[in-house]
Amino acid sequence: MYALAETLALRLPLESGSRCLIDSPGVNPRAMSRSIGRIAILWWTLGLALIASLAYAGLTLSRIAPIGTGYAAKILCTGVFVSGRPAQQVIDEDIQAGVHPLLHLVHPTVDVQARRARATFLGMAARAAWFRPGLGCTLKLGDALAGPATMIEPASNRAPPNATQATNVHDNDNALHAVMDSAFDEPDPLNPRRTRALVVMQNGRIIAQRFAPGFSEQTPLIGWSMSKSVIAALIGVLVGEGKLSPDATALLPEWRGHEDARARVTLDELLRMTSGLQFNEDYDDPLSDVAIMLFAEADQSAYAARKPLDFAPGARWEYSSGTTEILSRVIRQALGGTERDYLEFPRRALFKPLGMRTAVFEADAAGMLVGASFVCASAGDWARFGQLLLQDGVWDGKRILPPGWVRYMREVTLQSPRRDYGAHIWVKVPEPFDSHASPPPALPPDAFHLVGHEGQFVSVVPSRELVVVRMGLSRPEKAWDHETFLARLIDALPSAPVETGGAK
Repeated sequence: MYALAETLALRLPLESGSRCLIDSPGVNPRAMSRSIGRIAILWWTLGLALIASLAYAGLTLSRIAPIGTGYAAKILCTGVFVSGRPAQQVIDEDIQAGVHPLLHLVHPTVDVQARRARATFLGMAARAAWFRPGLGCTLKLGDALAGPATMIEPASNRAPPNATQATNVHDNDNALHAVMDSAFDEPDPLNPRRTRALVVMQNGRIIAQRFAPGFSEQTPLIGWSMSKSVIAALIGVLVGEGKLSPDATALLPEWRGHEDARARVTLDELLRMTSGLQFNEDYDDPLSDVAIMLFAEADQSAYAARKPLDFAPGARWEYSSGTTEILSRVIRQALGGTERDYLEFPRRALFKPLGMRTAVFEADAAGMLVGASFVCASAGDWARFGQLLLQDGVWDGKRILPPGWVRYMREVTLQSPRRDYGAHIWVKVPEPFDSHASPPPALPPDAFHLVGHEGQFVSVVPSRELVVVRMGLSRPEKAWDHETFLARLIDALPSAPVETGGAK
């Protein structure tokens, strides 16, 4: 390096003549050589740093791109083939509006004949999701998709007597009308709410509902993490049948090895998000565990089950979609039987008895139900599920959930920092959907909530015989202040529920 520097120094010309700098009076040739050598080293260091940075960026991009294309393919497939929406609307709103800027470089397409959605990133990292009737859409991450090509038994077309019929008995009430309309307002263009559906049910009947253009009472929409509460209800069915118990341990075969501390994790700790298992749920990180699991892993429950303990079971609360995927596998093991028995279980145990005709529980490529995120249903059918919880698990005179199970789900998990979580259900409106007013609006203390990504809500208020469903695409999520909305809605209703003979 010094030899190169000396060569460069000897060849530097002066402005006024042909003498080299090394021949100039008062110049120390060795000092000048060392100075130029340092400059050369600096440039070499900067060059190497640039190359390393580009290599790291390329490696990171190579990991992010398949997640982005997986997300785009899955969302587009479900939007078109499950929800029945125009492909371009799904691309413009759900995939490219207000999310990670790299998604603008993703190119999604739909093949209607093949019932497939596909996405590429700059022509690379291709991912495809396939639609199967009754099973919804699944990312194909491997050679084949587990599970049947279609589900044989459809959901029941018969609604239980008087259940959730759209009577709109209060829809002419000016106060209620104003609150309903306000949910679809966009007061801040930089923080769009994008409310898509709103259903208000009181005493077992729909008394008011609104839908954004392009959506209707028959449009199934992704519940995202509201799906977790459906998993909790399915667990409850199995508890009622004596196939599971909240204090059960050694839940998975891979946790039963010699001195594996995960064998001590209980079913209750999974339901309450206190398992201690490592899992990164950061939605702003495109390489978080939740993004990798949902959009880059063929067997999502296996991915979550491989995680080590981060802290002792029961020591603290950490929200984790991975724990719900583990519960999906626990359900599979408890049921026994065939793969079809497992995939039909949600319909047989919940959707058909409740008349949830639009409900679809999507599975991953390994044939495991994606309980963390992918239950799709119309707003009215989500209201039916909320009504089941309001009625302590009884529907049309038949007990679906065991006595006390809804009360168990609503018991506060003391480790949750704001005392806002129960067992796969929220007992307070969580951040960032809570009010920022001081003091915040008061909600009835018995209210509880199913909550999903981007502002999906089923709020149940037993003391008011009330179920409120809000579906939307709020980006950022803080754009939807559910706590304030719900308080205003309750104020607009009669102080006592109207007796209309609902789905008891």
